Amino acid sequence: MQIGDAARTRAPEGAWTLYYLTRAFASRMSSILLWQPLLNTASVALGAIVLSMSVGGVLAWLINRTELAGRGWLATALIIPFMLPTWTLALAWTTIFKNRTVGGQPGWLENLGFATPDWLAYGRLPMIVILSLHYAPFVILILGSALQRLDAQLEDSARILGASRRRVAFQIVLPLMRPALLSCGLLILADCIGEFAVPYVLGLPVGFDTLSTSLYRAISTRQTGMAAVMAAVIMTIGVLTLYIDTRMMREARRFAIVGGKGAMDRRRPLGRWQFPATGFALVFFAIGVVIPLGTLFLSTIMRIPGRFTPENFTFDYWIGSNLDTVALRDGILLTPEFWSAGLNTLIIIGSASLASGVLGLLVGYVVIRSPFATLGAFLRQITFMPYLVPGIAFAAAFLTLFAVPRGPIPALYGTSIILILALIADQMPFASRSGIAAMAQLGKEPEEAARVAGAGWWRRMVSIVLPIQKRALASAILLPFISGIKGVSLFIILAVPATDVLTTYSLRLVDYNYTQAANAVVLMIALLALAGTILINRLTGNGIAKGLES
Repeated sequence: MQIGDAARTRAPEGAWTLYYLTRAFASRMSSILLWQPLLNTASVALGAIVLSMSVGGVLAWLINRTELAGRGWLATALIIPFMLPTWTLALAWTTIFKNRTVGGQPGWLENLGFATPDWLAYGRLPMIVILSLHYAPFVILILGSALQRLDAQLEDSARILGASRRRVAFQIVLPLMRPALLSCGLLILADCIGEFAVPYVLGLPVGFDTLSTSLYRAISTRQTGMAAVMAAVIMTIGVLTLYIDTRMMREARRFAIVGGKGAMDRRRPLGRWQFPATGFALVFFAIGVVIPLGTLFLSTIMRIPGRFTPENFTFDYWIGSNLDTVALRDGILLTPEFWSAGLNTLIIIGSASLASGVLGLLVGYVVIRSPFATLGAFLRQITFMPYLVPGIAFAAAFLTLFAVPRGPIPALYGTSIILILALIADQMPFASRSGIAAMAQLGKEPEEAARVAGAGWWRRMVSIVLPIQKRALASAILLPFISGIKGVSLFIILAVPATDVLTTYSLRLVDYNYTQAANAVVLMIALLALAGTILINRLTGNGIAKGLES
Protein backbone atom coordinates (compact mmCIF):
# COMPACT_ATOMS: atom_id res chain seq x y z
CA MET A 1 0.00 0.00 0.00
CA GLN A 2 1.46 3.33 -1.11
CA ILE A 3 1.13 6.77 0.45
CA GLY A 4 -2.25 8.38 -0.27
CA ASP A 5 -4.24 5.17 -0.78
CA ALA A 6 -4.33 4.04 2.85
CA ALA A 7 -7.57 5.93 3.55
CA ARG A 8 -9.32 4.36 0.55
CA THR A 9 -8.51 0.81 1.58
CA ARG A 10 -8.48 1.36 5.36
CA ALA A 11 -5.13 -0.41 5.53
CA PRO A 12 -1.82 0.94 6.82
CA GLU A 13 0.84 2.15 4.40
CA GLY A 14 3.15 -0.67 3.30
CA ALA A 15 0.58 -3.42 4.01
CA TRP A 16 -0.13 -6.18 1.50
CA THR A 17 -3.19 -5.45 -0.62
CA LEU A 18 -5.05 -6.52 -3.78
CA TYR A 19 -6.33 -2.99 -4.29
CA TYR A 20 -4.15 -2.19 -7.29
CA LEU A 21 -4.86 -5.48 -9.05
CA THR A 22 -8.59 -4.92 -8.58
CA ARG A 23 -8.30 -1.31 -9.72
CA ALA A 24 -6.39 -2.33 -12.87
CA PHE A 25 -8.45 -5.37 -13.87
CA ALA A 26 -11.97 -5.01 -12.47
CA SER A 27 -12.86 -1.44 -11.55
CA ARG A 28 -14.71 1.38 -13.27
CA MET A 29 -11.29 2.81 -14.19
CA SER A 30 -9.82 -0.44 -15.54
CA SER A 31 -10.84 0.36 -19.11
CA ILE A 32 -8.83 3.59 -19.05
CA LEU A 33 -5.97 2.25 -16.95
CA LEU A 34 -5.39 -1.14 -18.60
CA TRP A 35 -7.81 -2.54 -21.14
CA GLN A 36 -7.84 0.34 -23.65
CA PRO A 37 -4.02 0.74 -23.59
CA LEU A 38 -3.74 -3.05 -23.99
CA LEU A 39 -6.11 -2.97 -26.96
CA ASN A 40 -4.20 -0.05 -28.50
CA THR A 41 -0.90 -1.87 -28.01
CA ALA A 42 -2.28 -5.07 -29.57
CA SER A 43 -3.72 -3.27 -32.60
CA VAL A 44 -0.50 -1.36 -33.27
CA ALA A 45 1.62 -4.49 -32.80
CA LEU A 46 -0.55 -6.66 -35.06
CA GLY A 47 -0.69 -3.95 -37.72
CA ALA A 48 3.10 -3.57 -37.61
CA ILE A 49 3.57 -7.35 -37.81
CA VAL A 50 1.35 -7.75 -40.87
CA LEU A 51 2.78 -4.76 -42.76
CA SER A 52 6.45 -5.32 -41.88
CA MET A 53 6.29 -9.03 -42.68
CA SER A 54 4.53 -8.39 -45.99
CA VAL A 55 7.05 -5.78 -47.13
CA GLY A 56 10.07 -7.46 -45.52
CA GLY A 57 9.12 -10.88 -46.88
CA VAL A 58 8.97 -9.60 -50.46
CA LEU A 59 12.28 -7.76 -50.10
CA ALA A 60 13.94 -10.80 -48.48
CA TRP A 61 12.86 -12.94 -51.43
CA LEU A 62 14.07 -10.40 -53.99
CA ILE A 63 17.49 -10.03 -52.35
CA ASN A 64 18.17 -13.69 -51.65
CA ARG A 65 16.45 -15.60 -54.44
CA THR A 66 16.47 -13.32 -57.50
CA GLU A 67 18.92 -11.42 -59.69
CA LEU A 68 17.71 -8.07 -58.35
CA ALA A 69 19.67 -5.15 -59.79
CA GLY A 70 22.07 -3.76 -57.19
CA ARG A 71 21.23 -6.54 -54.74
CA GLY A 72 24.68 -6.40 -53.11
CA TRP A 73 24.24 -2.73 -52.21
CA LEU A 74 20.56 -3.12 -51.34
CA ALA A 75 21.30 -6.03 -48.98
CA THR A 76 23.02 -3.53 -46.68
CA ALA A 77 21.09 -0.34 -47.54
CA LEU A 78 17.68 -1.85 -46.74
CA ILE A 79 18.84 -2.76 -43.22
CA ILE A 80 19.62 0.85 -42.25
CA PRO A 81 16.09 1.67 -40.93
CA PHE A 82 16.59 -1.05 -38.30
CA MET A 83 19.80 0.64 -37.13
CA LEU A 84 18.10 4.01 -36.70
CA PRO A 85 16.25 4.88 -33.48
CA THR A 86 12.50 4.39 -33.97
CA TRP A 87 11.81 7.94 -32.85
CA THR A 88 13.97 9.25 -35.71
CA LEU A 89 11.16 8.16 -37.99
CA ALA A 90 8.53 9.41 -35.51
CA LEU A 91 10.00 12.91 -35.33
CA ALA A 92 10.35 13.04 -39.12
CA TRP A 93 6.66 12.10 -39.37
CA THR A 94 5.58 14.86 -36.97
CA THR A 95 7.77 17.36 -38.82
CA ILE A 96 5.78 16.68 -41.99
CA PHE A 97 2.27 15.86 -40.73
CA LYS A 98 1.93 17.66 -37.38
CA ASN A 99 -1.22 19.78 -37.08
CA ARG A 100 -2.40 22.40 -34.60
CA THR A 101 -4.13 19.92 -32.27
CA VAL A 102 -1.31 19.87 -29.71
CA GLY A 103 -0.01 23.40 -30.29
CA GLY A 104 3.52 24.46 -31.07
CA GLN A 105 4.92 24.68 -34.57
CA PRO A 106 2.68 23.12 -37.25
CA GLY A 107 4.04 20.61 -39.72
CA TRP A 108 5.22 21.22 -43.24
CA LEU A 109 1.92 20.25 -44.86
CA GLU A 110 -0.11 22.68 -42.75
CA ASN A 111 2.30 25.50 -43.53
CA LEU A 112 1.90 24.65 -47.21
CA GLY A 113 -1.89 24.91 -46.87
CA PHE A 114 -2.84 21.24 -46.51
CA ALA A 115 -4.80 20.46 -43.33
CA THR A 116 -3.78 17.11 -41.88
CA PRO A 117 -6.42 15.20 -39.85
CA ASP A 118 -5.59 13.82 -36.42
CA TRP A 119 -5.74 10.20 -37.60
CA LEU A 120 -2.92 10.93 -40.05
CA ALA A 121 -0.83 13.14 -37.77
CA TYR A 122 -1.07 11.07 -34.58
CA GLY A 123 -2.22 7.80 -33.16
CA ARG A 124 -2.58 4.29 -34.54
CA LEU A 125 -1.90 4.69 -38.29
CA PRO A 126 1.42 6.59 -38.14
CA MET A 127 2.62 4.32 -35.33
CA ILE A 128 1.93 1.21 -37.44
CA VAL A 129 3.65 2.71 -40.48
CA ILE A 130 6.75 3.80 -38.55
CA LEU A 131 7.14 0.53 -36.65
CA SER A 132 6.68 -1.39 -39.91
CA LEU A 133 9.48 0.61 -41.53
CA HIS A 134 11.68 -0.17 -38.51
CA TYR A 135 10.93 -3.91 -38.34
CA ALA A 136 10.82 -4.74 -42.07
CA PRO A 137 14.67 -4.89 -42.18
CA PHE A 138 14.54 -7.31 -39.23
CA VAL A 139 12.23 -9.53 -41.30
CA ILE A 140 14.65 -9.24 -44.23
CA LEU A 141 17.49 -10.47 -42.04
CA ILE A 142 15.63 -13.38 -40.44
CA LEU A 143 13.82 -14.59 -43.57
CA GLY A 144 16.91 -13.95 -45.69
CA SER A 145 18.90 -16.27 -43.46
CA ALA A 146 16.19 -18.96 -43.77
CA LEU A 147 15.93 -18.53 -47.55
CA GLN A 148 19.70 -18.92 -47.95
CA ARG A 149 19.43 -22.30 -46.24
CA LEU A 150 16.45 -23.45 -48.30
CA ASP A 151 17.52 -25.94 -50.97
CA ALA A 152 16.37 -24.70 -54.40
CA GLN A 153 16.41 -28.31 -55.66
CA LEU A 154 13.09 -28.82 -53.88
CA GLU A 155 11.49 -26.14 -56.02
CA ASP A 156 13.15 -27.47 -59.16
CA SER A 157 11.84 -30.97 -58.50
CA ALA A 158 8.31 -29.68 -57.99
CA ARG A 159 8.39 -27.71 -61.23
CA ILE A 160 9.72 -30.72 -63.16
CA LEU A 161 6.70 -32.66 -61.88
CA GLY A 162 4.42 -29.93 -63.27
CA ALA A 163 3.70 -27.82 -60.19
CA SER A 164 2.85 -24.18 -60.85
CA ARG A 165 4.81 -21.35 -59.22
CA ARG A 166 1.83 -20.64 -56.97
CA ARG A 167 1.67 -24.24 -55.81
CA VAL A 168 5.43 -24.35 -55.21
CA ALA A 169 5.22 -21.15 -53.14
CA PHE A 170 2.30 -22.23 -50.96
CA GLN A 171 2.99 -25.95 -50.59
CA ILE A 172 6.80 -26.08 -50.43
CA VAL A 173 8.42 -22.72 -49.70
CA LEU A 174 5.84 -21.32 -47.27
CA PRO A 175 5.66 -24.43 -45.02
CA LEU A 176 9.46 -24.54 -44.78
CA MET A 177 9.54 -20.81 -44.01
CA ARG A 178 6.82 -21.12 -41.36
CA PRO A 179 9.17 -21.34 -38.35
CA ALA A 180 11.09 -18.25 -39.45
CA LEU A 181 7.86 -16.37 -40.19
CA LEU A 182 6.33 -17.21 -36.81
CA SER A 183 9.57 -16.31 -35.06
CA CYS A 184 9.64 -12.91 -36.81
CA GLY A 185 6.07 -12.21 -35.80
CA LEU A 186 6.57 -13.17 -32.17
CA LEU A 187 9.82 -11.24 -31.77
CA ILE A 188 8.25 -8.12 -33.32
CA LEU A 189 5.25 -8.53 -30.99
CA ALA A 190 7.52 -8.81 -27.94
CA ASP A 191 9.41 -5.68 -28.98
CA CYS A 192 6.26 -3.69 -29.78
CA ILE A 193 4.80 -4.42 -26.33
CA GLY A 194 7.63 -2.48 -24.71
CA GLU A 195 8.10 0.16 -27.43
CA PHE A 196 8.00 3.58 -25.80
CA ALA A 197 9.50 6.27 -28.03
CA VAL A 198 7.01 6.08 -30.91
CA PRO A 199 3.87 6.08 -28.68
CA TYR A 200 5.45 8.89 -26.63
CA VAL A 201 5.91 11.11 -29.69
CA LEU A 202 2.80 10.16 -31.68
CA GLY A 203 0.33 8.83 -29.11
CA LEU A 204 0.77 10.64 -25.82
CA PRO A 205 -0.06 14.14 -27.19
CA VAL A 206 -3.56 13.00 -28.25
CA GLY A 207 -4.26 10.55 -25.42
CA PHE A 208 -3.61 7.41 -27.48
CA ASP A 209 -2.12 5.37 -24.65
CA THR A 210 -0.28 2.09 -24.98
CA LEU A 211 0.96 -0.13 -22.16
CA SER A 212 4.36 1.56 -22.14
CA THR A 213 3.04 5.12 -22.05
CA SER A 214 0.47 4.13 -19.39
CA LEU A 215 3.34 2.79 -17.28
CA TYR A 216 5.27 6.02 -17.85
CA ARG A 217 2.24 8.09 -16.88
CA ALA A 218 1.77 6.06 -13.68
CA ILE A 219 5.42 6.50 -12.70
CA SER A 220 5.50 10.22 -13.53
CA THR A 221 2.39 10.81 -11.38
CA ARG A 222 3.84 8.68 -8.54
CA GLN A 223 1.17 5.98 -8.77
CA THR A 224 3.70 3.33 -7.85
CA GLY A 225 1.12 0.64 -7.15
CA MET A 226 -0.47 0.94 -10.58
CA ALA A 227 2.97 1.22 -12.15
CA ALA A 228 3.92 -2.12 -10.60
CA VAL A 229 0.80 -3.75 -12.04
CA MET A 230 1.44 -2.28 -15.51
CA ALA A 231 5.07 -3.38 -15.43
CA ALA A 232 4.02 -6.89 -14.41
CA VAL A 233 1.54 -7.08 -17.32
CA ILE A 234 4.19 -5.95 -19.82
CA MET A 235 6.75 -8.37 -18.42
CA THR A 236 4.29 -11.27 -18.47
CA ILE A 237 3.34 -10.67 -22.10
CA GLY A 238 7.01 -10.35 -23.10
CA VAL A 239 8.04 -13.52 -21.26
CA LEU A 240 5.14 -15.57 -22.67
CA THR A 241 5.81 -14.35 -26.20
CA LEU A 242 9.50 -15.21 -26.11
CA TYR A 243 8.79 -18.54 -24.38
CA ILE A 244 6.50 -19.48 -27.26
CA ASP A 245 9.21 -18.42 -29.71
CA THR A 246 11.78 -20.60 -27.93
CA ARG A 247 9.47 -23.60 -28.06
CA MET A 248 8.80 -23.01 -31.74
CA MET A 249 12.49 -22.83 -32.51
CA ARG A 250 12.92 -26.27 -30.96
CA GLU A 251 10.14 -27.58 -33.16
CA ALA A 252 11.68 -25.82 -36.18
CA ARG A 253 14.66 -28.18 -36.11
CA ARG A 254 12.36 -30.85 -37.56
CA PHE A 255 12.09 -28.72 -40.71
CA ALA A 256 15.85 -28.67 -41.34
CA ILE A 257 16.72 -29.27 -45.00
CA VAL A 258 20.33 -29.72 -46.13
CA GLY A 259 21.24 -29.59 -49.77
CA GLY A 260 24.11 -28.73 -52.07
CA LYS A 261 25.53 -25.25 -51.60
CA GLY A 262 25.27 -24.44 -55.28
CA ALA A 263 21.59 -25.34 -55.28
CA MET A 264 20.97 -23.11 -52.26
CA ASP A 265 22.62 -20.08 -53.85
CA ARG A 266 20.80 -20.28 -57.18
CA ARG A 267 18.98 -17.07 -58.06
CA ARG A 268 16.35 -16.56 -60.71
CA PRO A 269 16.17 -13.74 -63.28
CA LEU A 270 13.31 -11.28 -62.86
CA GLY A 271 12.81 -10.54 -66.54
CA ARG A 272 10.13 -7.90 -67.08
CA TRP A 273 9.71 -7.58 -63.31
CA GLN A 274 13.26 -6.28 -62.87
CA PHE A 275 12.35 -2.59 -63.04
CA PRO A 276 9.28 -2.75 -60.72
CA ALA A 277 11.15 -4.93 -58.19
CA THR A 278 14.17 -2.61 -58.09
CA GLY A 279 11.86 0.38 -57.85
CA PHE A 280 10.03 -1.19 -54.90
CA ALA A 281 13.31 -1.74 -53.04
CA LEU A 282 14.49 1.81 -53.77
CA VAL A 283 11.15 3.29 -52.66
CA PHE A 284 11.47 1.45 -49.34
CA PHE A 285 15.00 2.78 -48.91
CA ALA A 286 13.81 6.31 -49.71
CA ILE A 287 10.87 6.15 -47.28
CA GLY A 288 12.85 4.44 -44.52
CA VAL A 289 16.15 6.34 -44.76
CA VAL A 290 16.43 9.23 -47.23
CA ILE A 291 13.16 11.03 -46.47
CA PRO A 292 13.35 10.78 -42.64
CA LEU A 293 16.98 11.86 -42.38
CA GLY A 294 16.55 14.49 -45.09
CA THR A 295 13.44 15.82 -43.37
CA LEU A 296 15.16 16.05 -40.02
CA PHE A 297 18.14 17.87 -41.50
CA LEU A 298 16.03 20.35 -43.49
CA SER A 299 13.88 21.04 -40.43
CA THR A 300 16.98 22.03 -38.45
CA ILE A 301 17.88 24.77 -40.94
CA MET A 302 14.40 26.30 -41.34
CA ARG A 303 13.13 29.23 -39.29
CA ILE A 304 9.51 28.51 -40.23
CA PRO A 305 8.66 24.85 -40.93
CA GLY A 306 7.65 24.03 -44.50
CA ARG A 307 8.64 27.36 -46.07
CA PHE A 308 11.14 26.55 -48.82
CA THR A 309 12.36 30.05 -49.61
CA PRO A 310 16.07 31.02 -49.49
CA GLU A 311 15.64 33.60 -46.71
CA ASN A 312 13.99 30.98 -44.47
CA PHE A 313 17.08 28.77 -44.33
CA THR A 314 19.55 29.28 -41.51
CA PHE A 315 22.10 27.39 -39.42
CA ASP A 316 21.10 29.29 -36.28
CA TYR A 317 19.72 26.17 -34.62
CA TRP A 318 23.15 24.59 -34.99
CA ILE A 319 25.60 27.43 -34.39
CA GLY A 320 23.50 30.56 -33.85
CA SER A 321 23.38 32.76 -30.74
CA ASN A 322 20.75 34.96 -29.06
CA LEU A 323 17.88 32.96 -30.56
CA ASP A 324 14.33 34.22 -30.22
CA THR A 325 13.30 31.44 -27.82
CA VAL A 326 12.60 31.37 -24.10
CA ALA A 327 14.98 28.67 -22.86
CA LEU A 328 17.16 27.77 -25.85
CA ARG A 329 19.24 30.89 -26.38
CA ASP A 330 21.97 29.39 -28.59
CA GLY A 331 22.31 26.76 -31.29
CA ILE A 332 22.72 23.15 -30.26
CA LEU A 333 26.47 23.08 -30.83
CA LEU A 334 26.87 26.15 -28.61
CA THR A 335 24.54 24.96 -25.85
CA PRO A 336 26.23 23.65 -22.67
CA GLU A 337 23.31 21.28 -21.97
CA PHE A 338 23.90 19.49 -25.28
CA TRP A 339 27.58 18.90 -24.53
CA SER A 340 26.74 17.89 -20.98
CA ALA A 341 24.26 15.31 -22.30
CA GLY A 342 26.84 14.15 -24.83
CA LEU A 343 29.46 13.75 -22.09
CA ASN A 344 26.96 11.85 -19.93
CA THR A 345 26.22 9.63 -22.92
CA LEU A 346 29.89 8.76 -23.38
CA ILE A 347 30.51 8.21 -19.65
CA ILE A 348 27.32 6.31 -18.76
CA ILE A 349 26.80 4.28 -21.92
CA GLY A 350 30.55 3.87 -22.50
CA SER A 351 31.15 2.56 -18.96
CA ALA A 352 28.18 0.19 -19.16
CA SER A 353 29.21 -1.06 -22.62
CA LEU A 354 32.80 -1.67 -21.53
CA ALA A 355 31.64 -3.57 -18.45
CA SER A 356 29.09 -5.54 -20.49
CA GLY A 357 31.70 -6.53 -23.09
CA VAL A 358 34.23 -7.73 -20.51
CA LEU A 359 31.60 -9.53 -18.44
CA GLY A 360 30.16 -11.09 -21.59
CA LEU A 361 33.56 -12.50 -22.53
CA LEU A 362 34.07 -13.82 -18.99
CA VAL A 363 30.63 -15.43 -19.07
CA GLY A 364 31.52 -17.02 -22.40
CA TYR A 365 34.78 -18.30 -20.90
CA VAL A 366 33.01 -19.89 -17.92
CA VAL A 367 30.21 -21.37 -20.05
CA ILE A 368 32.64 -22.97 -22.52
CA ARG A 369 35.58 -23.80 -20.23
CA SER A 370 33.89 -24.66 -16.94
CA PRO A 371 34.07 -28.37 -16.01
CA PHE A 372 30.69 -27.91 -14.27
CA ALA A 373 28.03 -28.13 -16.96
CA THR A 374 25.33 -26.98 -14.53
CA LEU A 375 27.18 -23.73 -13.79
CA GLY A 376 27.63 -23.03 -17.50
CA ALA A 377 23.95 -23.70 -18.24
CA PHE A 378 22.89 -21.49 -15.31
CA LEU A 379 25.04 -18.56 -16.49
CA ARG A 380 23.81 -18.98 -20.06
CA GLN A 381 20.18 -18.74 -18.91
CA ILE A 382 20.52 -16.05 -16.24
CA THR A 383 22.36 -13.64 -18.53
CA PHE A 384 19.62 -14.06 -21.15
CA MET A 385 16.79 -13.26 -18.72
CA PRO A 386 16.85 -9.43 -19.22
CA TYR A 387 15.99 -10.02 -22.91
CA LEU A 388 12.62 -11.40 -21.77
CA VAL A 389 11.70 -8.10 -20.10
CA PRO A 390 10.73 -5.02 -22.18
CA GLY A 391 12.97 -2.03 -21.46
CA ILE A 392 10.40 0.19 -19.80
CA ALA A 393 9.31 -2.58 -17.40
CA PHE A 394 12.98 -3.35 -16.70
CA ALA A 395 13.55 0.32 -15.83
CA ALA A 396 10.50 0.33 -13.56
CA ALA A 397 11.87 -2.70 -11.71
CA PHE A 398 15.24 -0.96 -11.19
CA LEU A 399 13.46 2.17 -9.98
CA THR A 400 11.53 0.09 -7.42
CA LEU A 401 14.71 -1.63 -6.24
CA PHE A 402 16.98 1.39 -5.91
CA ALA A 403 14.69 4.39 -5.31
CA VAL A 404 15.16 3.95 -1.55
CA PRO A 405 18.07 2.64 0.55
CA ARG A 406 18.35 -1.15 0.68
CA GLY A 407 20.56 -2.23 3.58
CA PRO A 408 24.10 -1.04 2.89
CA ILE A 409 23.11 0.15 -0.61
CA PRO A 410 22.07 3.83 -0.63
CA ALA A 411 19.27 5.22 -2.78
CA LEU A 412 20.67 5.36 -6.32
CA TYR A 413 17.85 7.15 -8.14
CA GLY A 414 19.10 10.39 -9.64
CA THR A 415 22.67 9.12 -9.98
CA SER A 416 24.65 7.82 -12.94
CA ILE A 417 25.26 4.55 -11.10
CA ILE A 418 21.67 3.33 -11.46
CA LEU A 419 21.80 4.00 -15.21
CA ILE A 420 25.10 2.15 -15.60
CA LEU A 421 23.85 -0.84 -13.59
CA ALA A 422 20.57 -0.98 -15.52
CA LEU A 423 22.39 -0.75 -18.87
CA ILE A 424 24.85 -3.50 -17.92
CA ALA A 425 22.03 -5.84 -16.96
CA ASP A 426 19.94 -4.86 -20.00
CA GLN A 427 22.79 -5.49 -22.47
CA MET A 428 24.14 -8.71 -20.97
CA PRO A 429 22.06 -10.98 -23.24
CA PHE A 430 23.87 -9.63 -26.31
CA ALA A 431 27.31 -9.32 -24.69
CA SER A 432 27.16 -12.83 -23.21
CA ARG A 433 26.01 -14.40 -26.48
CA SER A 434 28.89 -12.67 -28.26
CA GLY A 435 31.33 -13.95 -25.61
CA ILE A 436 29.96 -17.51 -25.78
CA ALA A 437 30.17 -17.57 -29.58
CA ALA A 438 33.74 -16.22 -29.50
CA MET A 439 34.97 -18.68 -26.87
CA ALA A 440 33.32 -21.61 -28.63
CA GLN A 441 35.61 -20.93 -31.62
CA LEU A 442 38.79 -20.78 -29.51
CA GLY A 443 40.50 -24.12 -28.93
CA LYS A 444 41.98 -25.10 -25.58
CA GLU A 445 45.49 -25.75 -26.93
CA PRO A 446 46.96 -22.20 -26.46
CA GLU A 447 45.80 -22.07 -22.83
CA GLU A 448 46.95 -25.60 -22.10
CA ALA A 449 50.41 -24.79 -23.45
CA ALA A 450 50.55 -21.67 -21.24
CA ARG A 451 49.37 -23.65 -18.23
CA VAL A 452 52.17 -26.19 -18.78
CA ALA A 453 54.63 -23.27 -18.90
CA GLY A 454 53.37 -22.13 -15.48
CA ALA A 455 51.09 -19.23 -16.47
CA GLY A 456 48.22 -18.55 -14.08
CA TRP A 457 44.62 -17.80 -15.05
CA TRP A 458 45.05 -14.02 -15.07
CA ARG A 459 48.21 -14.23 -17.21
CA ARG A 460 46.48 -16.56 -19.67
CA MET A 461 43.50 -14.21 -19.98
CA VAL A 462 45.63 -11.08 -20.49
CA SER A 463 48.32 -12.59 -22.72
CA ILE A 464 46.36 -15.17 -24.72
CA VAL A 465 42.56 -14.99 -24.58
CA LEU A 466 42.06 -11.21 -24.81
CA PRO A 467 44.58 -10.64 -27.67
CA ILE A 468 43.03 -13.47 -29.69
CA GLN A 469 39.47 -12.31 -28.95
CA LYS A 470 40.06 -8.58 -29.34
CA ARG A 471 37.69 -8.29 -32.31
CA ALA A 472 34.97 -10.20 -30.49
CA LEU A 473 35.50 -8.02 -27.42
CA ALA A 474 35.31 -4.86 -29.52
CA SER A 475 32.00 -6.04 -31.00
CA ALA A 476 30.69 -7.00 -27.55
CA ILE A 477 31.44 -3.43 -26.40
CA LEU A 478 30.22 -1.58 -29.49
CA LEU A 479 26.89 -3.43 -29.83
CA PRO A 480 25.69 -2.39 -26.34
CA PHE A 481 27.01 1.12 -26.99
CA ILE A 482 24.95 1.48 -30.18
CA SER A 483 21.89 0.01 -28.49
CA GLY A 484 22.38 2.35 -25.51
CA ILE A 485 22.69 5.42 -27.72
CA LYS A 486 19.38 4.58 -29.42
CA GLY A 487 17.63 3.48 -26.24
CA VAL A 488 14.88 5.54 -24.64
CA SER A 489 12.91 3.26 -22.31
CA LEU A 490 15.55 2.88 -19.60
CA PHE A 491 16.59 6.53 -19.60
CA ILE A 492 13.14 8.10 -19.65
CA ILE A 493 12.33 6.36 -16.36
CA LEU A 494 15.69 6.44 -14.60
CA ALA A 495 17.35 9.66 -15.83
CA VAL A 496 16.91 13.08 -14.23
CA PRO A 497 18.03 16.43 -15.73
CA ALA A 498 21.42 16.09 -14.03
CA THR A 499 21.98 12.71 -15.74
CA ASP A 500 20.46 13.60 -19.10
CA VAL A 501 21.87 11.70 -22.07
CA LEU A 502 21.31 12.68 -25.70
CA THR A 503 18.07 10.69 -25.97
CA THR A 504 16.39 12.21 -22.93
CA TYR A 505 17.72 15.67 -23.79
CA SER A 506 16.12 15.45 -27.24
CA LEU A 507 12.79 14.30 -25.77
CA ARG A 508 12.82 17.22 -23.33
CA LEU A 509 13.25 19.52 -26.32
CA VAL A 510 10.27 17.79 -27.95
CA ASP A 511 8.21 18.46 -24.82
CA TYR A 512 9.17 22.16 -24.99
CA ASN A 513 8.22 22.27 -28.72
CA TYR A 514 11.77 23.18 -29.77
CA THR A 515 11.35 21.09 -32.91
CA GLN A 516 14.44 22.23 -34.82
CA ALA A 517 16.77 21.70 -31.87
CA ALA A 518 15.24 18.31 -31.00
CA ASN A 519 15.62 17.12 -34.59
CA ALA A 520 19.24 18.27 -34.63
CA VAL A 521 20.02 16.16 -31.56
CA VAL A 522 18.18 13.15 -32.99
CA LEU A 523 20.11 13.50 -36.24
CA MET A 524 23.38 13.40 -34.30
CA ILE A 525 22.24 10.25 -32.47
CA ALA A 526 21.25 8.55 -35.73
CA LEU A 527 24.63 9.35 -37.30
CA LEU A 528 26.43 7.98 -34.23
CA ALA A 529 24.42 4.75 -34.45
CA LEU A 530 25.18 4.38 -38.16
CA ALA A 531 28.89 5.09 -37.66
CA GLY A 532 29.07 2.53 -34.85
CA THR A 533 27.39 -0.13 -36.98
CA ILE A 534 29.81 0.48 -39.84
CA LEU A 535 32.71 0.23 -37.39
CA ILE A 536 31.43 -3.13 -36.12
CA ASN A 537 31.24 -4.40 -39.69
CA ARG A 538 34.82 -3.31 -40.32
CA LEU A 539 36.05 -4.95 -37.12
CA THR A 540 34.26 -8.25 -37.70
CA GLY A 541 34.81 -8.33 -41.45
CA ASN A 542 31.18 -9.31 -42.04
CA GLY A 543 28.22 -7.59 -43.61
CA ILE A 544 25.26 -6.69 -41.45
CA ALA A 545 23.14 -9.59 -42.64
CA LYS A 546 25.91 -12.12 -42.09
CA GLY A 547 26.52 -10.72 -38.64
CA LEU A 548 22.96 -11.44 -37.58
CA GLU A 549 23.05 -14.98 -38.98
CA SER A 550 26.04 -15.86 -36.83
